Amino acid sequence: DRTDFFGNAVTDIVYRSPHNELCFRLKARIDRTATPEEFDISPPLTSLAREIAGIQSLRPGEPVHFLAASPRLPLDPAFAVYAQEHVGPDMSTVAVIEAIGKALHQDMRFDAEATTVDTPALEAFERRHGVCQDFTHIMIACLRSIGIPAGYVSGFLRTLPPEGKPRLEGADAMHAWVRAWCGFEAGWIEYDPTNALRVGQDHIVVARGRDYGDAAPVKGVLRTAGSQTTDHKVDVVPH
Repeated sequence: DRTDFFGNAVTDIVYRSPHNELCFRLKARIDRTATPEEFDISPPLTSLAREIAGIQSLRPGEPVHFLAASPRLPLDPAFAVYAQEHVGPDMSTVAVIEAIGKALHQDMRFDAEATTVDTPALEAFERRHGVCQDFTHIMIACLRSIGIPAGYVSGFLRTLPPEGKPRLEGADAMHAWVRAWCGFEAGWIEYDPTNALRVGQDHIVVARGRDYGDAAPVKGVLRTAGSQTTDHKVDVVPH
């Protein structure tokens, strides 16, 4: 057991003999407290670069790690063009993040069969459909392209919504959303572009990183013969 660079709990496993099946099960009880949404105290986007330039630290949580392309998320000019279409004069950083998130939710279609875990973000963006991983990667790329540090959050959603509230997309599988830095005073905020909302009590964080590669629930090297299939299930219920 160890902790990775971004502070995620990691368990390394090595199998030294042949096997026919791998089954990972996690059962936990989570105490999730809602955080009230605060006033927008983020700087104008035009001032954010100056605040970033004043950071002299390379600690894991610093925004400088979340500005450039990352291993699974190369940046393309198409993301910058799309992002700039939703940036108005003197908009705050938080306002820009929410505007881009809402635009992606409107312009893209959630389709559980449209992509795989290896589908490039640009391909999903060009087709305008995908799953939560695609929504999240695309939004991260858009934000980074205009100078907003953004990272990937992997986690779960409440399966059964509170009475009177709609069921959120992505509730029956691992979910993903965006974490973006909004200046010294506002800090990091989290936004769910798949559902066009700020992250709240229904979201449970499992891991954070630059992209899916840093926050995948299971990853590694497998030497095999023949075919293989994978399956996963998620169930989050209130107590």
